[in-house]
Amino acid sequence: MPPEVRFAARVYRWAAIYGIVVLALAYFQPVPDPWHLTHLGFVGTALVFQGVFLVIARDPLRFAPLMPVTLFEKLCFGVPAIAFWARGQADELTATFGAIDLLLGALFLVAWVRLRASSASNGA
Repeated sequence: MPPEVRFAARVYRWAAIYGIVVLALAYFQPVPDPWHLTHLGFVGTALVFQGVFLVIARDPLRFAPLMPVTLFEKLCFGVPAIAFWARGQADELTATFGAIDLLLGALFLVAWVRLRASSASNGA
């Protein structure tokens, strides 16, 4: 397996493992009643994406077209979490999880760019 494929597989596998653990725990946190359904929908949708990450990890070359979508998944939480924290509207824990998502998004971007560069240089 070429190094860029191995890198992408590891990034997506570890992101999925991290996400499954964190999101499973989020199901048990108390949420104010008017937002309970929204919270469960967010957590459930995010958990589905962990499955997408695992699929990509199994065959990064085949599923490389999905990688930009996964970057947007990370930006959808990371950017607002940091923005709200910067305005004093979110706590440090939320900002920390947002920063982790932005870091994972950056790793997803690096993995995708490396795969594209490798494919282009191999004539694929």
